[in-house]
Amino acid sequence: MNQPMTDAEKVARLDELVSHIWMVRTFLKHSDEAEEDDELREVYRNLYDYMLALGGPSVQNDDAAYLKMAKKKLKRLRGAMQLFEEIQPEISSHTNFQMALTSLKAAVREVEAIVNE
Repeated sequence: MNQPMTDAEKVARLDELVSHIWMVRTFLKHSDEAEEDDELREVYRNLYDYMLALGGPSVQNDDAAYLKMAKKKLKRLRGAMQLFEEIQPEISSHTNFQMALTSLKAAVREVEAIVNE
């Protein structure tokens, strides 16, 4: 039987997931398509906002504040993922965009599970 994760373990796993979100954000930000699409820019900006909000508690090693902020900003993260899911087929059908969406959805799904535990 699996034991519940400690706050420190949750934060460590969330940091790993944030690294995946960071890579998706970086890919989107530097794509040629981002230059032409306001909604795509909104997606990567909201991903950045989520990660930026976690920075302070992370630097301070404040697990409780980190988890509180991760939950507080979850709606923005989920919204960015949902918008990307909606617009991705219009933006590009290239495998890179499809895989970015798959990666983001997986990361967000696990972030939600951890912060709602």
